[in-house]
Amino acid sequence: MGEPDPDIAGQLRKFQKELSGGTVALVLLAVLRAAGEPMYGYQIAKRLERFGDGVLSGKQSALYPVLRNLGSSGLLDSHVEPSMSGPPRRYYRITAAGRAVLHEWSAAWRATRDSVDAVLRGLEP
Repeated sequence: MGEPDPDIAGQLRKFQKELSGGTVALVLLAVLRAAGEPMYGYQIAKRLERFGDGVLSGKQSALYPVLRNLGSSGLLDSHVEPSMSGPPRRYYRITAAGRAVLHEWSAAWRATRDSVDAVLRGLEP
């Protein structure tokens, strides 16, 4: 009897979902810091689509819970403005606390990335 044939595509989707769960908040803070001005959700989603061959882009609706959580944690401020082309838009801006957290999270990300890369390089033939 051989090993069961794993659902490679399903496992990849699960892995990508788990990875994105920990990185979306980091990239949202980074995008808002780089923007230097408030942005609304659709603008943020479009900015993410331009980076990383679309790996960071996902369902736009998935960004809003993370934006709300960052706001309730004091890492983002937000305000609503009327829109000439549709419903009012909520604009987000990174706070000083958000910039400090971004600095720490970025360092943690780099350390994790470097450690994982070192292990993966060690596994290469």
